[in-house]
Amino acid sequence: MKDGKIQEIRSGNNWGGCVRVLKNGAWGVSFTTEPSKLEEIAQTSLKLASKLKNVVKLAPMVPAQDNVQSKAKIKVQDVSLDDKKAIMTDAERAANLDGIVSTTVNYVDMEGTTLFANSEGTELQVAESRVALFLNAVAASDGTIQFGHKSTGGAAGFEILQKEDLEEFGRKPAEKALRLLKAELPPSGKFPVIMDPELTGVFIHEALGHASEADLILQNDSILKDKIGDQIGSPLVTIIDDATMDAFGYYPYDSEGVKTSKNILVKDGKLVSYLSSRETASQLDIKPSGNARSVIGDQPIVRMSNTYLKPGDYQFDELLENMDNGIYLKGSRGGQVDTGKGIFQFNAAESFLIEKGEVKTPLRDVSLSGNILEMLLKVEKVGSDFKMGVGFCGKSGQTVPVGDGGPHVKVKEAIVGGGV
Repeated sequence: MKDGKIQEIRSGNNWGGCVRVLKNGAWGVSFTTEPSKLEEIAQTSLKLASKLKNVVKLAPMVPAQDNVQSKAKIKVQDVSLDDKKAIMTDAERAANLDGIVSTTVNYVDMEGTTLFANSEGTELQVAESRVALFLNAVAASDGTIQFGHKSTGGAAGFEILQKEDLEEFGRKPAEKALRLLKAELPPSGKFPVIMDPELTGVFIHEALGHASEADLILQNDSILKDKIGDQIGSPLVTIIDDATMDAFGYYPYDSEGVKTSKNILVKDGKLVSYLSSRETASQLDIKPSGNARSVIGDQPIVRMSNTYLKPGDYQFDELLENMDNGIYLKGSRGGQVDTGKGIFQFNAAESFLIEKGEVKTPLRDVSLSGNILEMLLKVEKVGSDFKMGVGFCGKSGQTVPVGDGGPHVKVKEAIVGGGV
Protein backbone atom coordinates (compact mmCIF):
# COMPACT_ATOMS: atom_id res chain seq x y z
CA MET A 1 0.00 0.00 0.00
CA LYS A 2 1.48 3.34 -1.12
CA ASP A 3 -0.01 6.53 0.31
CA GLY A 4 -3.23 4.76 1.26
CA LYS A 5 -3.77 2.98 -2.05
CA ILE A 6 -3.13 -0.67 -2.78
CA GLN A 7 -0.36 -0.88 -5.42
CA GLU A 8 0.09 -4.61 -5.75
CA ILE A 9 -1.43 -7.88 -4.54
CA ARG A 10 0.46 -11.13 -5.06
CA SER A 11 -0.78 -14.57 -4.16
CA GLY A 12 0.11 -18.10 -5.18
CA ASN A 13 0.96 -21.67 -4.32
CA ASN A 14 4.34 -23.29 -4.81
CA TRP A 15 5.43 -26.90 -4.65
CA GLY A 16 9.06 -27.92 -4.63
CA GLY A 17 10.93 -31.15 -4.06
CA CYS A 18 14.64 -31.70 -3.52
CA VAL A 19 16.70 -34.90 -3.34
CA ARG A 20 20.24 -34.95 -1.96
CA VAL A 21 22.57 -37.91 -2.34
CA LEU A 22 25.88 -38.29 -0.50
CA LYS A 23 28.18 -40.80 -2.20
CA ASN A 24 31.96 -41.11 -2.23
CA GLY A 25 32.02 -38.10 0.07
CA ALA A 26 30.37 -35.91 -2.59
CA TRP A 27 26.94 -34.32 -2.90
CA GLY A 28 24.52 -34.76 -5.76
CA VAL A 29 21.51 -32.41 -5.57
CA SER A 30 18.49 -32.06 -7.86
CA PHE A 31 15.30 -30.03 -7.62
CA THR A 32 11.88 -30.11 -9.27
CA THR A 33 8.57 -28.26 -9.11
CA GLU A 34 6.65 -31.29 -10.41
CA PRO A 35 5.75 -34.02 -7.89
CA SER A 36 5.74 -36.69 -10.63
CA LYS A 37 9.46 -36.15 -11.25
CA LEU A 38 10.76 -37.00 -7.76
CA GLU A 39 11.98 -40.42 -8.87
CA GLU A 40 13.68 -38.84 -11.87
CA ILE A 41 15.56 -36.24 -9.85
CA ALA A 42 16.59 -38.89 -7.32
CA GLN A 43 18.34 -40.75 -10.16
CA THR A 44 19.88 -37.49 -11.37
CA SER A 45 21.24 -36.74 -7.90
CA LEU A 46 22.74 -40.23 -7.69
CA LYS A 47 24.43 -39.84 -11.08
CA LEU A 48 25.86 -36.45 -10.13
CA ALA A 49 27.27 -37.74 -6.85
CA SER A 50 28.72 -40.81 -8.57
CA LYS A 51 30.79 -38.63 -10.91
CA LEU A 52 32.48 -36.79 -8.05
CA LYS A 53 34.81 -37.59 -5.20
CA ASN A 54 35.14 -35.50 -2.08
CA VAL A 55 35.66 -35.83 1.66
CA VAL A 56 32.22 -34.73 2.98
CA LYS A 57 31.17 -36.47 6.18
CA LEU A 58 28.10 -35.84 8.34
CA ALA A 59 28.00 -35.65 12.10
CA PRO A 60 25.56 -38.22 13.56
CA MET A 61 22.01 -37.22 14.41
CA VAL A 62 19.17 -38.84 16.35
CA PRO A 63 16.48 -40.12 13.94
CA ALA A 64 13.00 -38.70 14.59
CA GLN A 65 9.43 -39.30 13.49
CA ASP A 66 7.20 -36.30 14.08
CA ASN A 67 4.15 -34.42 12.84
CA VAL A 68 4.34 -30.76 13.92
CA GLN A 69 1.21 -28.62 13.61
CA SER A 70 1.19 -24.91 12.85
CA LYS A 71 0.97 -22.49 15.80
CA ALA A 72 -1.63 -20.39 13.98
CA LYS A 73 -4.93 -19.87 15.78
CA ILE A 74 -6.43 -17.96 12.82
CA LYS A 75 -5.14 -19.37 9.53
CA VAL A 76 -4.25 -16.66 7.04
CA GLN A 77 -5.98 -18.59 4.24
CA ASP A 78 -9.24 -18.09 6.16
CA VAL A 79 -8.82 -14.30 6.34
CA SER A 80 -10.32 -12.23 3.52
CA LEU A 81 -8.34 -9.71 1.49
CA ASP A 82 -10.64 -7.00 2.85
CA ASP A 83 -9.66 -7.86 6.42
CA LYS A 84 -5.98 -7.79 5.51
CA LYS A 85 -6.45 -4.47 3.76
CA ALA A 86 -8.25 -3.10 6.84
CA ILE A 87 -5.19 -3.85 9.00
CA MET A 88 -2.97 -1.99 6.55
CA THR A 89 -5.38 0.92 6.25
CA ASP A 90 -5.64 1.42 10.03
CA ALA A 91 -1.85 1.51 10.36
CA GLU A 92 -1.47 3.85 7.38
CA ARG A 93 -4.07 6.32 8.67
CA ALA A 94 -2.34 6.48 12.05
CA ALA A 95 0.93 7.36 10.29
CA ASN A 96 -0.60 10.29 8.39
CA LEU A 97 0.41 13.05 10.78
CA ASP A 98 0.96 16.63 9.67
CA GLY A 99 4.32 16.78 7.91
CA ILE A 100 4.25 13.19 6.66
CA VAL A 101 4.44 13.28 2.86
CA SER A 102 4.39 9.57 2.02
CA THR A 103 3.69 6.18 3.56
CA THR A 104 4.31 2.60 2.49
CA VAL A 105 2.75 -0.45 4.14
CA ASN A 106 3.65 -4.04 3.29
CA TYR A 107 1.71 -7.06 4.54
CA VAL A 108 3.16 -10.55 4.11
CA ASP A 109 1.77 -13.94 5.10
CA MET A 110 2.73 -17.50 4.25
CA GLU A 111 1.65 -21.01 5.11
CA GLY A 112 3.49 -24.17 4.22
CA THR A 113 4.03 -27.83 4.94
CA THR A 114 7.41 -29.48 4.71
CA LEU A 115 7.90 -33.22 4.34
CA PHE A 116 11.37 -34.53 5.17
CA ALA A 117 12.78 -38.05 5.05
CA ASN A 118 16.29 -39.44 5.08
CA SER A 119 17.88 -42.88 4.81
CA GLU A 120 18.72 -42.85 8.52
CA GLY A 121 15.11 -43.21 9.64
CA THR A 122 13.93 -39.62 10.07
CA GLU A 123 10.41 -38.85 8.79
CA LEU A 124 8.94 -35.42 9.49
CA GLN A 125 5.87 -33.42 8.56
CA VAL A 126 6.02 -29.79 9.68
CA ALA A 127 3.31 -27.16 9.11
CA GLU A 128 4.31 -23.52 9.56
CA SER A 129 2.67 -20.10 9.28
CA ARG A 130 4.13 -16.59 9.35
CA VAL A 131 2.61 -13.11 9.29
CA ALA A 132 4.38 -9.76 9.14
CA LEU A 133 3.51 -6.08 8.72
CA PHE A 134 6.00 -3.36 7.74
CA LEU A 135 5.45 0.42 7.64
CA ASN A 136 7.60 3.29 6.40
CA ALA A 137 6.73 6.96 6.93
CA VAL A 138 8.47 9.82 5.11
CA ALA A 139 8.61 13.36 6.50
CA ALA A 140 9.84 16.38 4.53
CA SER A 141 10.49 20.04 5.27
CA ASP A 142 12.64 22.73 3.60
CA GLY A 143 14.38 20.23 1.33
CA THR A 144 15.13 17.77 4.14
CA ILE A 145 13.70 14.24 4.05
CA GLN A 146 13.66 11.76 6.95
CA PHE A 147 12.24 8.27 7.44
CA GLY A 148 10.60 6.23 10.17
CA HIS A 149 10.18 2.46 10.05
CA LYS A 150 8.39 -0.16 12.13
CA SER A 151 7.67 -3.88 11.76
CA THR A 152 5.79 -6.58 13.62
CA GLY A 153 4.83 -10.21 13.12
CA GLY A 154 5.57 -13.76 14.15
CA ALA A 155 5.54 -17.46 13.32
CA ALA A 156 1.81 -17.93 13.86
CA GLY A 157 -1.50 -16.76 12.36
CA PHE A 158 -3.49 -13.58 11.76
CA GLU A 159 -4.19 -13.31 15.50
CA ILE A 160 -0.73 -11.71 15.86
CA LEU A 161 -1.84 -8.58 14.00
CA GLN A 162 -5.26 -8.53 15.65
CA LYS A 163 -3.47 -8.11 18.98
CA GLU A 164 -1.33 -5.26 17.67
CA ASP A 165 -2.07 -1.65 18.64
CA LEU A 166 -2.30 -0.42 15.04
CA GLU A 167 -2.70 3.23 16.00
CA GLU A 168 0.59 3.14 17.88
CA PHE A 169 2.19 0.98 15.19
CA GLY A 170 1.52 3.65 12.56
CA ARG A 171 2.01 6.73 14.72
CA LYS A 172 5.40 5.86 16.25
CA PRO A 173 7.45 5.73 13.01
CA ALA A 174 5.70 8.87 11.76
CA GLU A 175 6.64 10.71 14.95
CA LYS A 176 10.20 9.48 14.58
CA ALA A 177 10.45 10.83 11.02
CA LEU A 178 9.11 14.21 12.15
CA ARG A 179 11.56 14.38 15.08
CA LEU A 180 14.45 13.65 12.75
CA LEU A 181 13.60 16.69 10.62
CA LYS A 182 14.55 18.91 13.55
CA ALA A 183 17.36 16.73 14.89
CA GLU A 184 20.96 17.91 15.05
CA LEU A 185 24.06 16.30 13.59
CA PRO A 186 25.98 14.20 16.12
CA PRO A 187 29.34 14.85 17.72
CA SER A 188 32.19 12.58 16.67
CA GLY A 189 34.50 10.63 18.94
CA LYS A 190 34.39 8.03 21.68
CA PHE A 191 31.37 8.14 23.98
CA PRO A 192 29.54 5.89 26.41
CA VAL A 193 26.45 4.68 24.55
CA ILE A 194 23.12 3.00 25.23
CA MET A 195 21.63 0.81 22.50
CA ASP A 196 17.89 0.12 22.40
CA PRO A 197 16.60 -3.49 21.97
CA GLU A 198 16.31 -3.14 18.19
CA LEU A 199 19.90 -1.97 17.68
CA THR A 200 21.12 -4.50 20.24
CA GLY A 201 19.46 -7.24 18.19
CA VAL A 202 20.95 -6.01 14.91
CA PHE A 203 24.41 -5.82 16.47
CA ILE A 204 24.14 -9.32 17.96
CA HIS A 205 22.84 -10.77 14.68
CA GLU A 206 25.25 -9.08 12.30
CA ALA A 207 28.42 -8.81 14.37
CA LEU A 208 28.36 -11.91 16.58
CA GLY A 209 25.76 -14.22 15.02
CA HIS A 210 27.31 -14.39 11.56
CA ALA A 211 30.80 -14.69 13.03
CA SER A 212 29.64 -17.78 14.96
CA GLU A 213 28.47 -19.64 11.82
CA ALA A 214 30.65 -22.72 11.37
CA ASP A 215 31.03 -22.37 7.60
CA LEU A 216 32.61 -18.95 8.09
CA ILE A 217 34.83 -20.40 10.83
CA LEU A 218 36.04 -23.09 8.40
CA GLN A 219 36.59 -20.50 5.67
CA ASN A 220 38.88 -18.49 8.00
CA ASP A 221 36.41 -15.63 7.68
CA SER A 222 35.51 -15.17 11.36
CA ILE A 223 37.12 -13.36 14.26
CA LEU A 224 35.81 -16.21 16.47
CA LYS A 225 37.96 -18.96 14.90
CA ASP A 226 39.84 -20.97 17.59
CA LYS A 227 38.27 -18.91 20.38
CA ILE A 228 36.00 -21.50 22.04
CA GLY A 229 36.49 -21.06 25.80
CA ASP A 230 37.94 -17.56 25.44
CA GLN A 231 36.52 -14.53 27.25
CA ILE A 232 35.27 -12.49 24.28
CA GLY A 233 32.83 -10.26 26.17
CA SER A 234 31.89 -8.79 29.50
CA PRO A 235 30.65 -11.29 32.13
CA LEU A 236 27.23 -9.64 31.60
CA VAL A 237 27.06 -10.91 28.01
CA THR A 238 25.13 -14.11 27.26
CA ILE A 239 24.11 -14.60 23.63
CA ILE A 240 21.64 -17.26 22.48
CA ASP A 241 20.31 -18.56 19.18
CA ASP A 242 17.00 -20.37 19.73
CA ALA A 243 14.85 -21.68 16.87
CA THR A 244 12.35 -23.13 19.35
CA MET A 245 11.22 -19.80 20.83
CA ASP A 246 8.02 -18.01 19.86
CA ALA A 247 9.52 -15.51 17.41
CA PHE A 248 9.71 -14.88 13.67
CA GLY A 249 12.67 -17.23 13.11
CA TYR A 250 10.96 -20.26 14.67
CA TYR A 251 11.35 -23.74 13.19
CA PRO A 252 11.18 -27.11 15.02
CA TYR A 253 13.59 -29.05 12.75
CA ASP A 254 16.24 -27.73 10.42
CA SER A 255 16.62 -28.60 6.72
CA GLU A 256 18.65 -31.71 7.59
CA GLY A 257 16.01 -33.03 10.00
CA VAL A 258 17.97 -32.10 13.13
CA LYS A 259 15.72 -31.15 16.05
CA THR A 260 16.29 -27.55 17.13
CA SER A 261 17.17 -26.38 20.63
CA LYS A 262 18.38 -23.35 22.56
CA ASN A 263 22.02 -22.85 21.54
CA ILE A 264 24.07 -20.75 23.95
CA LEU A 265 26.83 -19.13 21.90
CA VAL A 266 28.33 -16.90 24.58
CA LYS A 267 27.86 -17.54 28.31
CA ASP A 268 28.93 -14.93 30.85
CA GLY A 269 31.24 -13.47 28.21
CA LYS A 270 32.87 -16.78 27.20
CA LEU A 271 32.43 -18.21 23.69
CA VAL A 272 31.04 -21.72 24.24
CA SER A 273 29.69 -22.91 20.86
CA TYR A 274 29.20 -22.30 17.15
CA LEU A 275 26.16 -22.62 14.88
CA SER A 276 26.56 -25.62 12.60
CA SER A 277 25.17 -28.01 10.01
CA ARG A 278 25.88 -31.75 10.06
CA GLU A 279 28.71 -31.28 7.56
CA THR A 280 30.40 -28.39 9.35
CA ALA A 281 29.86 -30.08 12.74
CA SER A 282 31.72 -33.14 11.45
CA GLN A 283 34.65 -30.99 10.33
CA LEU A 284 34.82 -29.25 13.70
CA ASP A 285 34.10 -32.42 15.68
CA ILE A 286 31.10 -30.91 17.43
CA LYS A 287 27.42 -31.74 17.75
CA PRO A 288 25.18 -30.29 14.98
CA SER A 289 23.24 -27.34 16.38
CA GLY A 290 20.15 -27.54 14.12
CA ASN A 291 21.08 -24.45 12.10
CA ALA A 292 21.20 -25.90 8.59
CA ARG A 293 18.55 -23.96 6.68
CA SER A 294 17.70 -23.69 3.01
CA VAL A 295 15.23 -22.53 0.45
CA ILE A 296 13.98 -25.74 -1.21
CA GLY A 297 16.19 -26.40 -4.22
CA ASP A 298 19.35 -25.07 -2.59
CA GLN A 299 21.89 -26.79 -0.41
CA PRO A 300 21.31 -26.26 3.32
CA ILE A 301 23.80 -23.77 4.76
CA VAL A 302 24.49 -22.58 8.29
CA ARG A 303 22.00 -19.87 9.29
CA MET A 304 20.75 -18.14 12.42
CA SER A 305 17.19 -18.46 13.74
CA ASN A 306 16.24 -16.19 16.69
CA THR A 307 19.42 -14.62 18.00
CA TYR A 308 19.45 -12.39 21.06
CA LEU A 309 21.30 -10.99 24.03
CA LYS A 310 19.94 -12.36 27.29
CA PRO A 311 18.45 -9.60 29.49
CA GLY A 312 20.06 -8.52 32.75
CA ASP A 313 18.91 -6.76 35.91
CA TYR A 314 19.04 -3.01 35.20
CA GLN A 315 16.13 -0.62 34.69
CA PHE A 316 16.53 1.99 31.93
CA ASP A 317 16.99 4.81 34.48
CA GLU A 318 19.86 2.85 36.01
CA LEU A 319 21.59 2.67 32.64
CA LEU A 320 21.54 6.48 32.48
CA GLU A 321 23.14 6.93 35.91
CA ASN A 322 26.52 8.72 35.92
CA MET A 323 26.36 9.37 32.15
CA ASP A 324 27.36 13.03 31.92
CA ASN A 325 27.92 13.01 28.17
CA GLY A 326 26.72 10.01 26.15
CA ILE A 327 24.63 8.90 23.18
CA TYR A 328 21.36 6.93 23.16
CA LEU A 329 21.02 5.00 19.87
CA LYS A 330 17.68 3.61 18.70
CA GLY A 331 16.87 1.34 15.78
CA SER A 332 18.93 0.56 12.70
CA ARG A 333 19.24 1.84 9.15
CA GLY A 334 21.66 -0.89 8.10
CA GLY A 335 25.42 -1.07 8.10
CA GLN A 336 28.40 -3.25 7.34
CA VAL A 337 30.27 -6.04 9.12
CA ASP A 338 33.56 -7.73 8.30
CA THR A 339 33.44 -10.99 10.28
CA GLY A 340 36.99 -11.89 9.30
CA LYS A 341 38.53 -8.65 10.55
CA GLY A 342 36.00 -8.34 13.36
CA ILE A 343 34.93 -4.78 12.61
CA PHE A 344 31.50 -3.22 12.14
CA GLN A 345 29.70 0.00 11.27
CA PHE A 346 25.97 0.55 11.85
CA ASN A 347 23.73 3.55 11.26
CA ALA A 348 21.17 4.18 13.98
CA ALA A 349 17.65 5.13 12.92
CA GLU A 350 17.38 7.75 15.66
CA SER A 351 19.63 8.98 18.47
CA PHE A 352 19.71 11.39 21.41
CA LEU A 353 22.34 13.13 23.46
CA ILE A 354 22.54 12.03 27.08
CA GLU A 355 23.49 14.87 29.42
CA LYS A 356 23.89 14.44 33.17
CA GLY A 357 21.87 11.24 33.17
CA GLU A 358 18.96 12.55 31.06
CA VAL A 359 17.94 11.89 27.46
CA LYS A 360 18.08 15.27 25.69
CA THR A 361 18.71 16.62 22.16
CA PRO A 362 17.53 14.48 19.18
CA LEU A 363 20.31 13.57 16.73
CA ARG A 364 20.22 12.26 13.16
CA ASP A 365 22.53 10.36 10.83
CA VAL A 366 24.45 8.77 13.69
CA SER A 367 26.86 5.89 13.05
CA LEU A 368 28.28 3.38 15.52
CA SER A 369 31.51 1.60 14.65
CA GLY A 370 34.34 -0.36 16.16
CA ASN A 371 35.77 -3.79 16.86
CA ILE A 372 33.24 -6.55 17.65
CA LEU A 373 35.15 -8.09 20.55
CA GLU A 374 36.17 -4.74 22.06
CA MET A 375 32.52 -3.68 22.00
CA LEU A 376 31.39 -6.87 23.77
CA LEU A 377 34.10 -6.51 26.42
CA LYS A 378 32.97 -2.95 27.15
CA VAL A 379 29.35 -3.89 27.91
CA GLU A 380 28.84 -2.27 31.32
CA LYS A 381 25.12 -2.72 32.09
CA VAL A 382 22.42 -4.95 30.54
CA GLY A 383 18.77 -3.95 30.85
CA SER A 384 15.97 -6.10 32.22
CA ASP A 385 13.60 -5.33 29.33
CA PHE A 386 13.45 -7.55 26.24
CA LYS A 387 12.12 -7.29 22.69
CA MET A 388 12.48 -9.39 19.54
CA GLY A 389 12.38 -7.98 16.04
CA VAL A 390 11.10 -9.33 12.71
CA GLY A 391 13.34 -9.70 9.70
CA PHE A 392 14.76 -11.66 6.79
CA CYS A 393 18.44 -12.60 6.49
CA GLY A 394 20.24 -13.09 3.21
CA LYS A 395 23.28 -15.33 2.73
CA SER A 396 24.67 -17.02 -0.39
CA GLY A 397 21.61 -15.96 -2.38
CA GLN A 398 19.15 -17.54 0.07
CA THR A 399 16.75 -15.57 2.27
CA VAL A 400 15.19 -16.96 5.46
CA PRO A 401 12.99 -15.44 8.21
CA VAL A 402 14.84 -14.59 11.41
CA GLY A 403 14.32 -12.85 14.73
CA ASP A 404 16.86 -10.78 16.64
CA GLY A 405 16.68 -8.71 19.78
CA GLY A 406 17.60 -8.19 23.38
CA PRO A 407 17.33 -5.48 26.03
CA HIS A 408 18.71 -1.96 26.36
CA VAL A 409 22.49 -2.16 26.79
CA LYS A 410 25.05 0.32 28.09
CA VAL A 411 28.53 0.19 26.54
CA LYS A 412 31.35 1.95 28.38
CA GLU A 413 32.86 3.41 25.22
CA ALA A 414 32.19 3.24 21.48
CA ILE A 415 33.07 5.21 18.37
CA VAL A 416 30.24 7.52 17.29
CA GLY A 417 30.11 9.78 14.25
CA GLY A 418 28.03 11.11 11.39
CA GLY A 419 26.42 8.26 9.40
CA VAL A 420 25.96 8.03 5.66
